[in-house]
Amino acid sequence: MTIVNQLLDNKVLIAVIEGWLIAQALKIPTEYLRSRRWMWAMFLAAGGMPSSHSALLVAGTIAVGLYHGFNNPLFGIAVAVTMIVVHDAAGVRRQAGMHAERINYLFEELIKGHIWDENALKEVIGHTPLEVLGGIILGFVVAIGQWMLWK
Repeated sequence: MTIVNQLLDNKVLIAVIEGWLIAQALKIPTEYLRSRRWMWAMFLAAGGMPSSHSALLVAGTIAVGLYHGFNNPLFGIAVAVTMIVVHDAAGVRRQAGMHAERINYLFEELIKGHIWDENALKEVIGHTPLEVLGGIILGFVVAIGQWMLWK
């Protein structure tokens, strides 16, 4: 069996990629609903609704359980990694984004009336709890939907 065939036969990998792609694609219309602007760059952006980090890891974790058993040690490791990433997405990365927002505001205040050519810090690098929940739900839906198709 070739490497390509092995990759195409890896249902967990397909669930992970599908979860990420759908989450990234959904960021475009959800951003439109929020801002009333079509922002196609959201497809490759970090942050936004739903959390692609949460979606891809939950899809992968549930797929490991569905295809290899929820009593498999790999499922336990997948749950642990998912918990770390979800916590990071909603916690540390969100706080970093809030700090960037405040620092950008300080720069704007310091340079009022002056030309400033520095790039602003990226403010949307984390997720709100609702965005993370959206990613978690999407991950479940993707994994279970894929499992039902492949059964």
